[in-house]
Amino acid sequence: MSPRTLQCHHERMTNAVWTVPLSRQSAHEEGRRRRRELPRRMLAELPTRTRDPLGILAAQNAARVPELVPLREERMSASPFAFYRGTAALMADDLAAGPRSDILVASCGDAHVANFGFYASRQRTLVFDLNDFDEAAWASWEWDLKRLVTSIVVAGQATGRDDAVTQDAARAAVRRYARALSAGDTATPLDRFYQHFDAAGSLTAMDKASRKVLRAAIADAERRTGDKAVRKMTLVGADGRLRFVEQPPTMTHVDEQTAAGVDAALGQYIATTRADVRLLLSHYAFSDIVRRVVGVGSVGTRCFVTVLVDGDGAALLLQVKEAGRSVLEQYGHCPQPEEISTFVAAHGEGARVVGIQRILQGSSDPFLGYFRGPAADYYVRQFRDMKGSIDAETLEDGPFRRYAQACATVLARAHGQSPNAARIVGYLGAGGAAAEAIVEWAYGYAALSRADYGAFVEATSGRTA
Repeated sequence: MSPRTLQCHHERMTNAVWTVPLSRQSAHEEGRRRRRELPRRMLAELPTRTRDPLGILAAQNAARVPELVPLREERMSASPFAFYRGTAALMADDLAAGPRSDILVASCGDAHVANFGFYASRQRTLVFDLNDFDEAAWASWEWDLKRLVTSIVVAGQATGRDDAVTQDAARAAVRRYARALSAGDTATPLDRFYQHFDAAGSLTAMDKASRKVLRAAIADAERRTGDKAVRKMTLVGADGRLRFVEQPPTMTHVDEQTAAGVDAALGQYIATTRADVRLLLSHYAFSDIVRRVVGVGSVGTRCFVTVLVDGDGAALLLQVKEAGRSVLEQYGHCPQPEEISTFVAAHGEGARVVGIQRILQGSSDPFLGYFRGPAADYYVRQFRDMKGSIDAETLEDGPFRRYAQACATVLARAHGQSPNAARIVGYLGAGGAAAEAIVEWAYGYAALSRADYGAFVEATSGRTA
């Protein structure tokens, strides 16, 4: 920067009118004012309207790999909870029809209980956090919370759990969200930025049954390493090249043109990573790539796993995943801040996923990056770096309630990064009124989702994979 440029920059700074950031107290009052405009009891309203849930799912399928659509339908047909996992678009469409606070935060977009889990930090410790951001965008804070609480209800009902337990877990999750957000509100933005949840450190605060569940989940996550995945998924060929072993239909090689395209695009990806990661990746070269089916809601999107090798044969696995428009924008019709829209227009939907993931997580994968392909946008991350999860449907009642609260705490930490967090605190108050309203909404939506599930199973019967 030249001396003249520095002088001009200094003049702009000194001549500009300084805008004082909103104080916590003023933000609380704005939240309370919004509460008077939209009473918390209105968060329970689930509008009755003409809906086309199967039409929305069909529209999503039309943009996916055709031969994988039957597999997506098969996975979504497995249970009401599996169906719920694959219907973030339906929920966004339904949320858009109801009252909303319009207190916007960077949102996950798909914050159900199966999208929280463990992964390794750069320091090689396990952290617990949100772990899926394909639908991330800016939206009203309660949309994420309603998706989480409804997932608690759906998971509780899917396994025949006593309804009193499910209600208690759902209500406790909302209260914990309110308390955690309020506690974070007393910290500085810098303190909130550094906050994260160490998995092992949570053991001391748990009851015996919950500690047993967490220890088992931690042990499982620690076994899911990239090195183990390489040994399981690849073989060295006669030419000395490391290649994936196909497992149709979930893992298959791609044609040479696609492989060459992804290989070439990895250069674009590397340019979006940090300097230290770029230097690290210079030790590796592309060896092989496969298309791999992942998750429930993501089945049919273009997802790949690529293996890179160094000069001595050490391997690194990276996942390359298609990034489409967020359902919060496409179906929820949430207008995005101008700077976000401009950023996505310039860099693609993969950049949105990576950017909001870095905002919402306490510690993010250092290998995150993105690139634009000829027909789609993509983001890149490590594959199986000690990633693990807890199956909420299999938990006993006590651990189920505690897990619901843990997810709510993590969600509060994520929302607490947004400048509007203090407004949410003012709007929520102690959390009791909001808990009653959101749990009522969640039960109503769980019933709606079960009806959609029944219609879906009937419509897809006989054509699943």
